[in-house]
Amino acid sequence: MKIGFALPQFHQQAFEVARVAQFAVEIESRGGASLWVGDRNLAAVHPRIGYGGQGNTIPEELNPAADPFVLLGVAASATHHVALGTHVLVAPLYPPVQLARSLTTIDLVSGGRLLPGFGVGWSPEEYEAAGLDFTRRGARMDELLDALEAIWTENPAAYRGTQLSVPLHHAPLKPARLPRPPLYLGGNSKRALRRVGERADGWLPFCVVPSWLDIDGLNQQRAVIDAAAREAGRDPAAIDSILRVNIDAGTSSDEVSTAIKNVREGTGIDHVMVDTTYSDESVDQALRRASQILDGFQQS
Repeated sequence: MKIGFALPQFHQQAFEVARVAQFAVEIESRGGASLWVGDRNLAAVHPRIGYGGQGNTIPEELNPAADPFVLLGVAASATHHVALGTHVLVAPLYPPVQLARSLTTIDLVSGGRLLPGFGVGWSPEEYEAAGLDFTRRGARMDELLDALEAIWTENPAAYRGTQLSVPLHHAPLKPARLPRPPLYLGGNSKRALRRVGERADGWLPFCVVPSWLDIDGLNQQRAVIDAAAREAGRDPAAIDSILRVNIDAGTSSDEVSTAIKNVREGTGIDHVMVDTTYSDESVDQALRRASQILDGFQQS
């Protein structure tokens, strides 16, 4: 079982970003498999759509948010073998050239350990702040994936679509892992799941322990992905899955470990990232929890 952890990025942990390198080194030394960031460009005071596309509120834990690219760069330079992932970047918010440049740099610094994960997001205000049309986010994602493919595999590179345009330009700097890093996609709508099956290298589902862990639902979502992959002439077995495990406040590490084992037995998913944003207010607390979870699996 591969177990990774979210870097200190949100809530009270965001105020300890000076300890990101220490956190990364300690997770790697204790046997962690991966380190992760999320993405929150802003948390609107009066959101039209709430967290995860539900209601009209955003948890206060997401109000402080450190930059995901900087954090991954710090972690990349401080570690040697853990994978470095984004679960997820709201990718359509970023111009493709700048997104490719940032991710390429992180992949090179890390020696090819980047696992870029993208989603379309749920916040209209984030798109408004970027000067973009929220209703076109799915179409923009599709074109962004095409643009990244061109930038990462061609030199000179260019792309022209209805949502995005990248002029022909010199693109000699490529990621360490050729032809490009594996692309993971999140989302649980039917369209998002089909997009995973049609073109992603991996899927990024999520759960919340203990309040929302639906193993049957995860399997049903995976079935949509597999069907779309077969329709596209792809091998479903080649599409990886990495589960995000959010933790409710007050949840014990034993409960988290039990949930992870149940997911592995019920779905076959063997790589998870544990996010302590809602459960642990300090880096020290997050490190203690990580040690408890990792020790439990190493001893079992």
